[in-house]
Amino acid sequence: MLGFLRKIKQSQSYSRKMRLEVISLTWPAFIELVMSTLFSMVDTIMVGRLSSAAISAVGLTTSPFMVLLAVFAAVNVGTTTIVAWNIGAGNTEKANTVARQSVILNFIMGIAVSVAGAALAHQIVVFMGAEADTIKDATAYFQIVSAGLVFQAVNMGVTAALRGAGETTIPMIYNVGSNLFNVLGNYLLIFGKFGFPKLGVEGAAISTTISRFIACAVSLYIVFFSKRSTISIKVKGSYRIDFDIAREVFSIGLPSALEQFVIQGGLMMFARTVSSLGTMTFAAHQIGLSICGLTFSPSMAFGVAGTTLVGQSLGANDEERAQRYADIIHHMAIAVACFMGVMFILFSYPLACLYTEELEVAAMASVVLKIMALAQPGQSTQLSLAGVLRGAGDTMFPLYSSAFGIWIFRVVVAYIFVHFFHWGLIGAWAALVLDQYTRAAIVYFRYASGKWKYIKSRNEEVREIEVCS
Repeated sequence: MLGFLRKIKQSQSYSRKMRLEVISLTWPAFIELVMSTLFSMVDTIMVGRLSSAAISAVGLTTSPFMVLLAVFAAVNVGTTTIVAWNIGAGNTEKANTVARQSVILNFIMGIAVSVAGAALAHQIVVFMGAEADTIKDATAYFQIVSAGLVFQAVNMGVTAALRGAGETTIPMIYNVGSNLFNVLGNYLLIFGKFGFPKLGVEGAAISTTISRFIACAVSLYIVFFSKRSTISIKVKGSYRIDFDIAREVFSIGLPSALEQFVIQGGLMMFARTVSSLGTMTFAAHQIGLSICGLTFSPSMAFGVAGTTLVGQSLGANDEERAQRYADIIHHMAIAVACFMGVMFILFSYPLACLYTEELEVAAMASVVLKIMALAQPGQSTQLSLAGVLRGAGDTMFPLYSSAFGIWIFRVVVAYIFVHFFHWGLIGAWAALVLDQYTRAAIVYFRYASGKWKYIKSRNEEVREIEVCS
């Protein structure tokens, strides 16, 4: 009996230690994501002081930008997973090599995406349904921000490698710092303070691009010159693409890139559906999305912890530890999401009023926030467990869930609710809730099967067979 009680006590102590480790990785990622969201909210509030048309102009560019950034998920998800595996296996040299390749690949792709975005800006905002009062500002904003996407791409590559190594505090510092600079730049350039020109929406775009350059420069300094990180890349070395590493990275990350294309493409169509309801309605929709970023942040932070801790556990060939980390992460994510949902129900209208003085717009935004509160358990499940699956290299099921949930509900069902049932903005957001629970169900059933724990070992067996043959 004493031995049984001792085992229970040891198990509880081990679980407590694991929860603390989850928290130690989650809180910096959480702070980074929340602060980035808050700064984005401040940006939108500043632009909103210009007019509802200005909010809509910036909002129209959000989904297309995310589509352009989706291409980098192929590198970044693969980088985080493979770095985590190698750190778990004690192979720091291989982790550093993968980090170098991530920077190289993201830089090359970043140049291409920046050029494409700047060249196609007008056509993209027209496709998004920009009206006469938004098209000029939306085009200028898209062109300026597109020019700086290469900086964001390189920063994302470095951040992915650091997270794979379990270092979430360093990216938090430089990304929060750059966003703080962006808020200051917005204040100076949107409103023309302290002798700076009053540039309106264009000022917001210029400030965003400069802040991304700063984050990129600091992240490169960290991995090339600083001794503060486990990931350390030597300045002298080959900058050629290592096709073996690139193949390994893309084999894991490509489904995540496809997932992001599916998600962002669907969200772009979703935005088109809502934009057809008019500038004021779309402004309310954009306010709702901006505030809802607060609910994404905790679940995404738990997903980051899931990718790192599960990846490192499987890198050490410890499937049982990976399972325990995954369970802890999921339960903690659900608890936080429920708390966020209650806060949205209680404070939706005051939050919406921060963005606009137009009471009709604030009232519409308040309603969609209450609807979004209902989606919190589903959203937290699919985001946190998708991170767990990615840490295991099981990136196909998050893709399946996003393809089915987004395109069936946010594209098709939202269109039916808005244009056939005439439910307006409420119909669009009801479809969003159905999407979240559908994706959560697909990801959860894959997680419950336990098959994700053996993806890495099967991949290694395949590579060994290929080498021997």
